[in-house]
Amino acid sequence: MKMHKVILALVGMAFLFASRASTQQVKTDYDRSAHFEKYKTYSWEHVRTADPLNVDRITHAVNGVLAARGWTQVDSGADVSIVAMEITRDQHTLNTFYDGFGGGWGWRRFGGGGFGEATTTTDTYKVGTVVVDLFDTKTKQLIWRGAASDTLSVNSEKNIKNLDEGVDKMFKHFPPGATKK
Repeated sequence: MKMHKVILALVGMAFLFASRASTQQVKTDYDRSAHFEKYKTYSWEHVRTADPLNVDRITHAVNGVLAARGWTQVDSGADVSIVAMEITRDQHTLNTFYDGFGGGWGWRRFGGGGFGEATTTTDTYKVGTVVVDLFDTKTKQLIWRGAASDTLSVNSEKNIKNLDEGVDKMFKHFPPGATKK
């Protein structure tokens, strides 16, 4: 009986850790009337983040993907202005584990015995989101938005890797309407 509880506790912990290993969420949207083929240059308007070290990390990641798509960063007079922000929030997950040792319906000798015990725990973790907005500099209209969210780690290297991957995924089909080669 004790061995069954240990096994169930281990299975429960495996589910707990599996739920924490979330997949990065990436979303993009754009103005369907914007003519992305006319945009070739960009400049940074603002990067808002709680950690000043992330300003360079975000700009470096975005600069890399835009340069790969033929866009050029300029100090002034750009076609597009970029605003980026980082948002961090607490996420809560409820995990319920059943020991299954109550018999259930008809499993015991006289058709019963209860449902067993359930234990519910709350797991709190940090989720970071990076939002990148591109505005037409002349009209000040939002033309494209990308957002990437992922669970934050205490390991800075892992967070930097997740940021780079998130920005790559964000700009995977950028600019909208571009033909694939």
